[in-house]
Amino acid sequence: MDFSFDRQQFIDMLGHLSTNASWIGQVFVVVFLALLFAFIVKRFFKRLHRLFKTTDNIWDDALIDSVSRPLRLFIWLQGISFAAHIVGRETGAPLFDAVGPLRDIGVIILLGWFLVRLVTRIQRNMLFSAEKRGKKLDITTVDAIGKLLRISIFITAGLVILQTLGYSVSGVLAFGGIGGIAVGFAAKDLLANFFGGLMIYLDRPFTVGDWVRSPDREIEGTVEEIGWRLTRIRTFDKRPLYIPNATFTSVAVENPSRMTHRRIKETIGIRYDDAGKVEGILADVRDMLQRHPEIDQSQTLMVNFTTFGPSSLEFFVYTFTRTTVWTEYHQVKEDVLLRIYHIITAHGAEVAFPTQTLHIATNAGNMPQPEHATP
Repeated sequence: MDFSFDRQQFIDMLGHLSTNASWIGQVFVVVFLALLFAFIVKRFFKRLHRLFKTTDNIWDDALIDSVSRPLRLFIWLQGISFAAHIVGRETGAPLFDAVGPLRDIGVIILLGWFLVRLVTRIQRNMLFSAEKRGKKLDITTVDAIGKLLRISIFITAGLVILQTLGYSVSGVLAFGGIGGIAVGFAAKDLLANFFGGLMIYLDRPFTVGDWVRSPDREIEGTVEEIGWRLTRIRTFDKRPLYIPNATFTSVAVENPSRMTHRRIKETIGIRYDDAGKVEGILADVRDMLQRHPEIDQSQTLMVNFTTFGPSSLEFFVYTFTRTTVWTEYHQVKEDVLLRIYHIITAHGAEVAFPTQTLHIATNAGNMPQPEHATP
């Protein structure tokens, strides 16, 4: 066997090992530094989060929460891409030529993710801050603006990625314009619902939390969510009702939540035997309503004798309560009706009930004698 030693071959081998050790060490250092920087950033933003959490500014909290994770992933992305670039340079493998475009796409995605997180957290913080301070904030408007901003971010990020990959954005937009015609015919109901939702956001006939109903359809309940395609309404028997937004462009919608007052409209009858007491009863009822603390005196208030009914002298009460809350309204109405009853009885009169008068002839020569009977 030949155990001869080739000095030059040994030197070449050592040089090759030294070269390999050099770039492997570089990769190790890059990955280690990426890990170290990501750890430092994580600890730093935790401290910032605790610091800004004590302030009342909703913007700094949203910014810190939004940027923390995307920034750490950005550090990892840069470190891994740099390490892959070193490996690709030393090995010459064609696979590593895609590192640059993939890194650029990753940066765009991370930037879009950061912006989406920022919009979402600002929206959430605004609603929480308004609720905490007892201020009324239009949830529907805030939700609509948030959705529009997120959609804009997605579309912009997609177009930038296509441009980065070498595709012509103008060509994509032109293709989208031509394809939009076909999509419009194929998804006209979907587009109708989309624009119906847009009209709801712009016209705002109702917002989240409103009680709505339609005289044209069997729709009544509390609005829980207004989406781009459907609006979810919770009926009073607690069932969810999902209505396509296009429906609201063709039906009338009543929004009782925006009423300024609630109306009391009642007709009350008094016996014919108490005809002489009607005038005093009306005056006392009118005076009672004018003094009632829950009746709005600036609105129409009417207490008038209206008609000679079949079995009663009828008068009506027409007035408006200050409250619009349904449960409170019925309490006020109950109190008003009980006071009217006490006024009637205080005058020695009675509320009439249906009666009939029968005329029975005893014989052909006598006049019929009336008798009163109740059904």
